[in-house]
Amino acid sequence: MTDLMLTVIKLAFLLVLWLFVIAAVGVIRADLFGSSKAAARAAAPRAAKPPKPAKASRTPQRSAQGGQPTKLVVVQGERAGTVIDLSGVPITIGRANDATLVVTDDYASSRHARIYAQDGQWIVEDLGSTNGTYLGRTKVSRPMPIPPGVPVRIGKTVIELRK
Repeated sequence: MTDLMLTVIKLAFLLVLWLFVIAAVGVIRADLFGSSKAAARAAAPRAAKPPKPAKASRTPQRSAQGGQPTKLVVVQGERAGTVIDLSGVPITIGRANDATLVVTDDYASSRHARIYAQDGQWIVEDLGSTNGTYLGRTKVSRPMPIPPGVPVRIGKTVIELRK
């Protein structure tokens, strides 16, 4: 083989190696920060449902009188003992700094789940998370009502609705 051929082979090998490194960095970035499609998909339901919080703002007055849950309690995880009053405003849970309940769990997505009031009951919705949201032992694949005292698990964090 000539020196020119060896140089061309070395350059081709370096090019393939760099393409692999760039692809690996892209996958890691998408895993850490989410893809733009997933972010758009998670933002779309929130933008499409602004009337629900307005209905929900009337719910807490009835729920306090009717024996419905009035607070969200973190029972396991890094934020155990945290209590959030249920005021009818949707509660977002995830690693993002603007979430209502910020969890620093490696198994939680930046926008992991949302809990909101609808028709006098509280609903949990998974926002396209990587590891899923669980209501009791059931994986949440669509918005589901949360009975009081039933654990909602997001990674290592477990929360419950309580009176």
